[in-house]
Amino acid sequence: MKNLVIAQSGGPTAAINASLAGIVERAMTCAEIGTIYGARYGIKGVLKDDLVDIGARLSSPGALTRLIHTPSSALGSCRVKLRPPEENESDYEKIFGYLASRGAGRFLYIGGNDSMDTVAKLSAYGKAKGIDISIMGVPKTIDNDLCGMDHSPGFGSAAKYIATTFSELWCDCRVYDIPAVTIVEVMGRHVGWLTAASALARGRDCPAPQLIYLPEVPFDNAQFIGDIKKELEKSPAVLIAVSEGLRRADGSFVGEDSQSGIADVFGHAYLSGAGRVLEGLVRREIGCKVRSVELNLMQRCAGHLASQSDLTEARLLGAAALDRALKGVSGEVSVLNRLPGEEYRVAYGSICAKEVANKEKYVPNDWISESGNDVTDEMIRYLTPLAQYEQLYSDCFQLSR
Repeated sequence: MKNLVIAQSGGPTAAINASLAGIVERAMTCAEIGTIYGARYGIKGVLKDDLVDIGARLSSPGALTRLIHTPSSALGSCRVKLRPPEENESDYEKIFGYLASRGAGRFLYIGGNDSMDTVAKLSAYGKAKGIDISIMGVPKTIDNDLCGMDHSPGFGSAAKYIATTFSELWCDCRVYDIPAVTIVEVMGRHVGWLTAASALARGRDCPAPQLIYLPEVPFDNAQFIGDIKKELEKSPAVLIAVSEGLRRADGSFVGEDSQSGIADVFGHAYLSGAGRVLEGLVRREIGCKVRSVELNLMQRCAGHLASQSDLTEARLLGAAALDRALKGVSGEVSVLNRLPGEEYRVAYGSICAKEVANKEKYVPNDWISESGNDVTDEMIRYLTPLAQYEQLYSDCFQLSR
């Protein structure tokens, strides 16, 4: 019997605790596992031997169910880049030393592509030193940018929140008969999956968002203004979705002028401000009423709008990762992929962590409209089962028209 250590890393999601619950639930039924530890604040907790006996905390009836429906990271998180052993071997010695002192035979790390870099490095070091500890990654990210899998746990819930918010915003935007433009900035540094999810808001009585701009397409000010003018000819209200990471053809961020230049430990720039920049552009070039909205952190912690399929899949991915670790597998990430056919079904498996670490999955070109300001029906078909979103306001009364 060996003990288990689990940690969470990177940006929180509405489903990351479902993965934690899936691991714990599976571990509680396994005679090969003794104490179930949780490391506080990601790999930092392992480096400090700051562990909590979460098996005892989650043993009461209903505790796992409550955990599944709790957004954000229950164990706390971090953004720590583990340097290669040749640059800082002392950290590796600390990590494996503390894991050994706790009698751990398995370490599971829940996180995104940067966190999977940690999984790959630790696993490679352990194998090189002949250390008998299985290290597995469990995927999560609202950005849906993890390679090697159809979609990422956390994305479906964020997509549902975004779609619902756009649907509700449209009800607000259309109350006046004067030209008005509302620009909504959605998370997405380099990929536009979340911004694309705004298209799910469209229904019988909701054409919004009328325009969608993703970072995969070089942004052009003149086209943007021209697109808005065309939409204003059709309706006095125009609702627009833009990614925070919009880039111009020269590679510069649209919101770059409002940035501090600060980056995180992984070298990622802190982004926001694209909506405000574009608000000023519309005000100067068109002169109509305009405002920008930034959805901000609610995209990743809106547990009240979590997708049930997202929570279920996150839970099962956690259990699948532990099953692989119990077989002695190390250095892999549990994944899911969609099976062919009209009915939505997925199959679970695992791939090498190096195939996920430090890589990004972009929106396919053929899922973006030729005009570059919308998404295709193929994107809608892809998104729909993940968000489990129903258009709530397609039949709203609008008695003024």
